[in-house]
Amino acid sequence: MRRYGLYDTTRGLTTLAAAGGAGVLLWAATLVGQQTDGRFWAEMAIVAGAGLVMALSQVIGGWTKGLRLRVSPGTFLLAFVPVLIVVGWIMVASQPGHGWHEGTLVSWSRSVGILGLVHDLGRWRDVLAFGFGLVLGLSFDTVPALAPVTEPAAAPIPASRPVPARVPADEPVTAERREVVAPGMGQPREAVVGPRRGRAPNRMD
Repeated sequence: MRRYGLYDTTRGLTTLAAAGGAGVLLWAATLVGQQTDGRFWAEMAIVAGAGLVMALSQVIGGWTKGLRLRVSPGTFLLAFVPVLIVVGWIMVASQPGHGWHEGTLVSWSRSVGILGLVHDLGRWRDVLAFGFGLVLGLSFDTVPALAPVTEPAAAPIPASRPVPARVPADEPVTAERREVVAPGMGQPREAVVGPRRGRAPNRMD
């Protein structure tokens, strides 16, 4: 309970504010009335707005926590579109007077045998309008924000050939040779002169 205390408090206050806003919209709808077709559709739109406010109050909580707002395609196609067709059909067939396509939908309802059902549900058209706005609001959702895509670092290219070790400049690559004539001997003797690695110099006999 302590872990979600702040979250529950914020959600409760948001829901309360949405309920208050929906109540104000419902009160405003009663002031419009249903005497004419224009007033009828204006009142239904305000009632649907009250349902939309209630649904969006649950989405705002996730949006304020850094989540990304989006429209859920599955909810929109599988839930909202059928509700739109059914509620729209009942609204048009039950509107007062002879409004837009009222006679056409009444005739279709009579042909398929659902005129009585449409007439009965038409008595609750305010509730249907509220549910219409509610389902519309439920089509919105919040998901975590997308992380930026980073390209993987390129792997180092292995050397195709080993790099030969550098030879110090003071060491001869090829042993230098010179002839040294030993004292007391008529024949020269060949001596190898190379790098000195901590050894004493050659002594002549």
